[in-house]
Amino acid sequence: MNTGTAGKADPSGQPPDGTPAAARKREQQGWYFYDFACSVYSTSVLTVFLGPYLTSVAKAAADPDGFVHPLGIPVRAGSLFAYSVSASIVVAVVLMPIVGAAADRTGRKKPLLAAAAYTGAAATAGMFFLDGHRYLLGAFLLIVANASISVSMVLYNAYLPQISEPEERDAVSSRGWAFGYTSGALVLVLNLILYTGHDSFGLAESDAVRICLASAGVWWGAFTLVPLRRLRDRRVRPDGEGAVGSGWKQLRATLRDMRRHPLTLSFLLAYLVYNDGIQTVISQASLYGSEELGLDQTTLIVAVLLVQILAVAGALGMGRLARTYGAKRTILGSLIVWTLILLSAYLLPADAPVFFFVLAAAIGLVLGGSQALSRSLFSHLVPRGKEAEYFSAYEMSDRGLSWLGPLVFGLAYQLTGSYRDAIISLVAFFALGAVLLARVPVRRAVEAAGNPVPERI
Repeated sequence: MNTGTAGKADPSGQPPDGTPAAARKREQQGWYFYDFACSVYSTSVLTVFLGPYLTSVAKAAADPDGFVHPLGIPVRAGSLFAYSVSASIVVAVVLMPIVGAAADRTGRKKPLLAAAAYTGAAATAGMFFLDGHRYLLGAFLLIVANASISVSMVLYNAYLPQISEPEERDAVSSRGWAFGYTSGALVLVLNLILYTGHDSFGLAESDAVRICLASAGVWWGAFTLVPLRRLRDRRVRPDGEGAVGSGWKQLRATLRDMRRHPLTLSFLLAYLVYNDGIQTVISQASLYGSEELGLDQTTLIVAVLLVQILAVAGALGMGRLARTYGAKRTILGSLIVWTLILLSAYLLPADAPVFFFVLAAAIGLVLGGSQALSRSLFSHLVPRGKEAEYFSAYEMSDRGLSWLGPLVFGLAYQLTGSYRDAIISLVAFFALGAVLLARVPVRRAVEAAGNPVPERI
């Protein structure tokens, strides 16, 4: 998938369409707001509320042995959420190259972004109707919403080379992350007020949860209007075959080209493995906290708020460490911390919110930095002029291939009935990812990509 044919910078470093600086700044400001719009889904829905709530709905519908039977398949109720997350990412893997190719061939990213965003927002808003024994409805809405946000992020990221000059791209990208963390924290505070005070609002606890879920969809849809008003599509010259075939064809071509840069491909493989572990920890942490540790929803909300706040500080702190020790060593250090977090979670006693907050703080301190430094390090390994193509493959690794971790987590619980066994199974992703990353000679990789080698990397 080539999401940047129209967005590659020319040798002068200017965007190819010569957009004036003021107009480019206006587009950048609109672009930030998509992260502001959709990050609420990632924090409030996927990370905090939906895992424990969908599990409770599935348990209410389960047979005496604790199994539900979607399509006649016996599934332990506690594994349903993890399996649904995994299935949603498989759906996204199929759709992302197709939609990306359609955007490339037509140049009409904005209508496709709108379609993906509002499909996801509608599915999220529909979670208001998730009550009683409607676990199948919950699983379906989760799959639709999670696949939609993955597809929309491919289109969202494809704008970055078009709305920013090469030297400002890191800053623009970082501001988008900051907007997302800000909205996530803001809405979680509102969720905390509603949830903890649900009695004073005349609401049952389940009603408060369903309103928090649905309001994330309303927020997502409302603030998506800002980027849709400010971003603009660029004309492209249509060529080649249809969107579906060309999308997969372009992705295969990019991967074939990466074979000429095996060290870059080696880093991407390492990132794919350890990032799968990171994404799984984030999506399953609340489920682990509620089901295994017996923590209430208020504790989980506060813990995720702590992660949101400390992720910014952690990213800045790890950035400083990278300037001293290099990005590779700093990332490796963060993977050791991730492993220690999982080992601590495995040993964590039940009904101990203070210890859970300590783990949340540790996650926050390594989360932002792990992701930011990985993206930054990869940017040095990309051959000049192929930024958009390679970052499309990176995005597939980031959002589209993180299905194995939730599947392993779900299977571990399915087989053992223990969330502690499920959480400790994720250590394999960080251990293997660290081994693969340690084997990548990053200086030679930067040289092989034809880029200048920074003093510290």
